[in-house]
Amino acid sequence: MLRARLRAWRLWRFGSRVHCLSSRRPRVVLGIESSCDDTGAAVVDEHGRVLGEALHSQKEEHLRTGGIIPHVAQVLHRQHIARIVQEALEKSGLRASDLSAVATTVKPGLALSLSVGLEFTGTLLQGLPTPFIPVHHMEAHALTVRMVRPLPFPFLVLLVSGGHALLALARGVSDFLLLGQALDEAPGDSLDKIARRLSLAGHPECRAMGGGQAVEHLALQGDRLKFNLRTPMGRHLDCNFSFAGLRTQVERTIARLEQEEGVRDGQVLSCVADVCAAAQHAVCAHIAKRTHRAILFCKARSLLPERSPTLVVSGGVASNRYARQLLQVISDASGLELLCPPPRLCTDNGAMVAWNGIERLREGIGILPSPAGIRYQPKATFGTDISEEVKQSAITLPPVRLRLAT
Repeated sequence: MLRARLRAWRLWRFGSRVHCLSSRRPRVVLGIESSCDDTGAAVVDEHGRVLGEALHSQKEEHLRTGGIIPHVAQVLHRQHIARIVQEALEKSGLRASDLSAVATTVKPGLALSLSVGLEFTGTLLQGLPTPFIPVHHMEAHALTVRMVRPLPFPFLVLLVSGGHALLALARGVSDFLLLGQALDEAPGDSLDKIARRLSLAGHPECRAMGGGQAVEHLALQGDRLKFNLRTPMGRHLDCNFSFAGLRTQVERTIARLEQEEGVRDGQVLSCVADVCAAAQHAVCAHIAKRTHRAILFCKARSLLPERSPTLVVSGGVASNRYARQLLQVISDASGLELLCPPPRLCTDNGAMVAWNGIERLREGIGILPSPAGIRYQPKATFGTDISEEVKQSAITLPPVRLRLAT
């Protein structure tokens, strides 16, 4: 009789424990992104499931003006942010009071754009006990891959977009070693400027495309070998990037060709596809070579695990297929696995911000009772800068064939 009672008690206790564990609702975070020209919001749970998501892109507006005008971006954020957040919440079936936290991008980015997200968050959380998590835009990009795959630390990360280019070793949720970064302009910005110089907005195949997307599209039809563009910083044995000089090379080539063809402003060169192919290759080869040196540095210092070392590539330019091809060549040659988040998660979005909030909740890092007193930061450092140490290592690159069909 006693044994039977003990057995029944154990079964009841085990069943109650299982019920408590199964009934505990997963932590859910609302992410709000407004660092540049996209207004994004998403509700994500701790298993990486996107419960609700909405995004308003300002691309068409900025295509008409030839570039992002900060005060115009701010007005558009203000017009759409309430609707976007409400839509994400409605899709998730949750209210703001049901959330475990709200995470919002506060740095870096356009000051006027960042201000909208932070101000709206303050209004949303007014009177609620829901915690607030300020998010670093680049950290969110760096950790997005862990939303779709349980990747352990450490891993090497390359972030390339319209506003950034950097290489870093991710050692933890908020622990990064910065190996190198753009010294002037970002690769996406360079490609956009090249597209404008080529008047691609007037090309019949590119009217609805952003600048970088148009260059990639036309490059598929071109021959990159028609023009010889020098890869930047060949004698600089570090992992920093420079794209301004490369863009100047391309613009000089365009000016010479326009003079030869008698092309006027607004007209498109007959060899525009070849110019796009050459420009795209030069930009992507520069990225690949700096990444190769970062891999060799990390291996020399035993900063990456011996088993399954990984290179993660994220950011808007990471969606460029040619860039991924060249990075795959480098990864294969170095024995690293190349991981890229899905294209929809590479560009700015609310899900990556929400996931950064989940990561911080798990670790208990940077969780605040409210947004009160938090300031947005248009410029912000990223991790611990060891780029000078990389430079002092003076690592030369072994020859790797970076020749692919466009």
